[in-house]
Amino acid sequence: MSTRAARQPDAARFVERFGSALTEAGMQRLPSRVFAALLADEDGRMTAAEIGEALSVSAASVSGAVRHLQQMRMIHREREPGTRRDVYVVADDAWHDVMLNTPRIYEPLTAALREGVEEVGGRGSGAGDRLALSVHFLEFVTEEMQQLSARWDQRRAELGY
Repeated sequence: MSTRAARQPDAARFVERFGSALTEAGMQRLPSRVFAALLADEDGRMTAAEIGEALSVSAASVSGAVRHLQQMRMIHREREPGTRRDVYVVADDAWHDVMLNTPRIYEPLTAALREGVEEVGGRGSGAGDRLALSVHFLEFVTEEMQQLSARWDQRRAELGY
């Protein structure tokens, strides 16, 4: 772990355990470990070199992993003031940000499915009905996530965060 996280003896164990849990849930292995390392780091900020050192991996593999996490909006990159070094940062409420990303993820899928309904035989065909049902489901999930976000904002305030 980074120098900050190394002070906590169980941090490395957490990173591997939580990284494995994310991998089992379907996320790629190294991005899982990078995300876990950033979560476990005291201030949630690490350079690529610190991540590589913490996880005993190369800078090239860190580069691919952080790019993947940025695309998923699980982390973001900042420039370290006064240097040309990038720092990768996990938000305190990273899960919220990931879950609210559903429109960005689902809109292209929904559009492709919607267009595909006619291309596979239209409504009334088995394939067309399956695609149409998928469109309705993804639209429903997107609407529900917006409502869930508002409820979470309220709960988070109640919890004092």
